[in-house]
Amino acid sequence: MKEFDLPSAGENGGPAQNPAAVRASALVNVDYGTLVQAIEDYAIFLLDATGHVVSWSVGAQKLKGYTEHEIIGQHFSRFYTAEALARDWPAYELQQAALTGRFEDEGWRVRKDGSTFWANVVITAIRNQAGVLSGFAKITRDLTAKREYLEALRQSEERFRLLVDNVKDYAIFMLDPQGHVASWNEGAARIKGYARDEIVGRHFSVFYLPEDAAAGKPARELAIARQLGHVEDEGWRVRKDGSSFWANVNITAVYDESKRLRGFAKITRDLTERRQREELERSGERMRKFLATLAHELRNPLAPVRNAIGVMQIEAGVSPTLARSRDLIDRQVTHLTRLVDDLLDIGRIMSDKVELRIGRVDLGEVVARGMEAARPFTDAHSQTVVTNLPREPVVVRGDMTRLVQVLQNLLHNASKFSPVGSRIEIVVRLDYQMAVMEVRDPGCGIPLRSLDTIFELFVQEKEGQSVGEGGLGIGLTLCKSLIEMHGGSIVASSAGPGRGSTFTLSLPLAAAPSEAAAAQPGEASGEVAPLRILLVDDNRDSADSLAMLLELKGHEVRIAYEGEAALHVAPRFAPHLAVIDLAMPKMDGYATLAALRAMPELADTMFAAMTGFGHESDRQSTAKAGFHVHLVKPVELARFDALLAQVEQRRSGGGGG
Repeated sequence: MKEFDLPSAGENGGPAQNPAAVRASALVNVDYGTLVQAIEDYAIFLLDATGHVVSWSVGAQKLKGYTEHEIIGQHFSRFYTAEALARDWPAYELQQAALTGRFEDEGWRVRKDGSTFWANVVITAIRNQAGVLSGFAKITRDLTAKREYLEALRQSEERFRLLVDNVKDYAIFMLDPQGHVASWNEGAARIKGYARDEIVGRHFSVFYLPEDAAAGKPARELAIARQLGHVEDEGWRVRKDGSSFWANVNITAVYDESKRLRGFAKITRDLTERRQREELERSGERMRKFLATLAHELRNPLAPVRNAIGVMQIEAGVSPTLARSRDLIDRQVTHLTRLVDDLLDIGRIMSDKVELRIGRVDLGEVVARGMEAARPFTDAHSQTVVTNLPREPVVVRGDMTRLVQVLQNLLHNASKFSPVGSRIEIVVRLDYQMAVMEVRDPGCGIPLRSLDTIFELFVQEKEGQSVGEGGLGIGLTLCKSLIEMHGGSIVASSAGPGRGSTFTLSLPLAAAPSEAAAAQPGEASGEVAPLRILLVDDNRDSADSLAMLLELKGHEVRIAYEGEAALHVAPRFAPHLAVIDLAMPKMDGYATLAALRAMPELADTMFAAMTGFGHESDRQSTAKAGFHVHLVKPVELARFDALLAQVEQRRSGGGGG
């Protein structure tokens, strides 16, 4: 190995060295050489003053790939890339080391096999005691892995920055430890209205309502985030223009490796539309509950009125004046009952709880039943309903009851807006595989402005309707909803004011008819033998009027105005029929039924639930509880006659329930 000439004793006029000192110096040199050769993770070697390699360590061979005899005497520029050589970088490094004593650099270097690595290089100038440059010590470290890690981290951070900056639906930004905005993405600019240069450096409390900022909410949220690491909140926030929006806010404390707080990451979402949608849903739910409660409460007073009418209809020898008054009350109660039913149906449609019982339906039958149901309205106005039906049956798939309800509403609407003594026409025809039904009236017509809104809830066309013929504005809404549930459509048309109107509904035709139609059960008729009937109802008017009606029909009736009273009356009375109101205080109808059914004396009793709720789910609940029959207030007289006939049949052994 080539060595540098060490100064001899007395050289350059210096004092002669002590022999012991010379021996110690030689020992130190030997120790340092051993140390250098033991280091394998660093390339440590010497250059002469011109840059040629004069020593080579084990670490240098491992890092650069050259053996000692291959590299000694070679210029160190062979470790540099062509680009570095082109700008004479090796000579520059030696020049800077000679001028300042030390030079450090990072860059690509080349191994013997031509591969490159990222190196940290330190070059130190070596001078003799006279200060004359005698060479350079060079230490090289391979930082390729570290550089790749840092580059990957940098690229990751850059990708994350680009991702964050381009997110438009979230405001994502950083706060410093004091709460001042330190970064700003595009989503933040869109949601909050501030450009980056307008908001960076300002305190984030500007996003809060004045009252929240005054109450210290921003500082409180940062304190919670510092303590717990994270805080989430929903509330009103303020944009640059002063408008407010409902926000979901997440604040996360950010710490460095030494657990020192760097700041806070803040993510804000604009949830204004979701909140408005939830508010609408809550309002709709409140409206549905209100309609259901209103309809139920209206049924309770209607029940005794209907019962009283039934009593008056049984009484003989009533004067013509009283008969006309009785019939007038009957018609108005029927009308009011229909409005209550419409209210309930609208509530069910709004909550998607209407259940259709689909089957094959002949539109001719729908027309016949609808005309009969609408007769009280048309007769009151001396109006005639004429039909124009095809010779062959027109069959659709639908719910007979609901389609009759639609036609009844359309006929009632036509009657209300048409002159006394006029003629209303129903036309049924086939059109492109659809069944089409038209209801035409010669009435006041529909203004052009109203054709698009007439089917909306609570919208009424006041012009042209008869005095006292107001309504709730829900009939046509109900028609439209029910027809659309059948997969059909309904439209209104009119030639203008005073020229009548036409409502046209279309329904899909049913598939080919089955070979046999199911037989329809017949209605009960004839006199029923006297029965023992127990009425359980906390509404005294309803119970008393129904008892009066049943007693006039020859039956023996007992009344219990609460559930507990029924438990005392029932065992001694042993009724054939027990009619139980569901909505009673203290002990409701379900609890009363359970107690009565446990009595052996009532083993053959038939139980009927009486309530203002008539949805299918309500009927299922009463059937599951053990009621044989579900009655909806106000109960028609014919429905009671059919029930009594059913009880008589059960009593005589003709059937059970």
